[in-house]
Amino acid sequence: MRKTTLVAAGAALVLTLTACSTSGTAAPAGAGNQPQANGGGLLASPFTDAIQLASASKQGTEKSKSAKFTMEGSAAGQTISATGAMAIDGANTKFSMTSTAAGETTEMRMVDKVMYIKLPAEQQKQMGTDKSWAKISADGTDPVSQAMGASLTQSAEQSDPSKMLDQISKAGRIISSDQTELNGEQVNHYKVELDVAKAVDQFTGQLPAATRDKVAEMLKGKDIKIPAELWLNKDNLPVQVTMDQGPMMQAMGVPAGDAKFTMKYSDWGTQVDVSAPPADQVVDLGELMKKAGR
Repeated sequence: MRKTTLVAAGAALVLTLTACSTSGTAAPAGAGNQPQANGGGLLASPFTDAIQLASASKQGTEKSKSAKFTMEGSAAGQTISATGAMAIDGANTKFSMTSTAAGETTEMRMVDKVMYIKLPAEQQKQMGTDKSWAKISADGTDPVSQAMGASLTQSAEQSDPSKMLDQISKAGRIISSDQTELNGEQVNHYKVELDVAKAVDQFTGQLPAATRDKVAEMLKGKDIKIPAELWLNKDNLPVQVTMDQGPMMQAMGVPAGDAKFTMKYSDWGTQVDVSAPPADQVVDLGELMKKAGR
């Protein structure tokens, strides 16, 4: 498997998981206690209190349990796009996704905390396998699996918007809110500012352990604010999220340190079926790497 494919897949996975995890989450801390109610299907006034917003959004996602999504973003000078669907079920959350990054299109599935990457015929030949899927497990011992292990172990739960809402709400504040129309639907629109210093672990949790501590040290004591915007429908479900993590990338000294994305959600509550590829079509990535002498 070419390294570029792994880099592309990894970048798309991390950016998409970040987008998923902030989808219902990026409308944190505000002041006031304003009870909200869905007035017979009408759009209620925007929340001003993060706890109430988190509670309402959690109820919505737990009831809907699934959604389709598209993502457009950029990271370290590379454009990334993806389409997919997720079935939200806490630690058992699973999703399928087709992403394009670094000029390559990759099909991925996450089931039972295992990621499967579709191998093009050319790469099957290069790696000496007739299997069409490579498996990356959280407990893999090869360098690639170890590098991505942290994101794999957390990806399922962090794909659940309501869980991350509880966490991100501790690190931010609502700058402003208004009601508008998005794609013909009335929505509540929030502008949010996230304070990295208040929850560094939330922003580094998907990094490998060895890298996580270094990044946390680099961010320590720095005043980094991440802007985000969130659009919620009348059921308090996210229909669009944007975030710019560029300030954090720049604080870390990352060349071309941009990291922006727009995540769009649709078909909340629709049936989503995601299953692991047939066992006879799957090869362990670690075994492939050993076979290739890597």
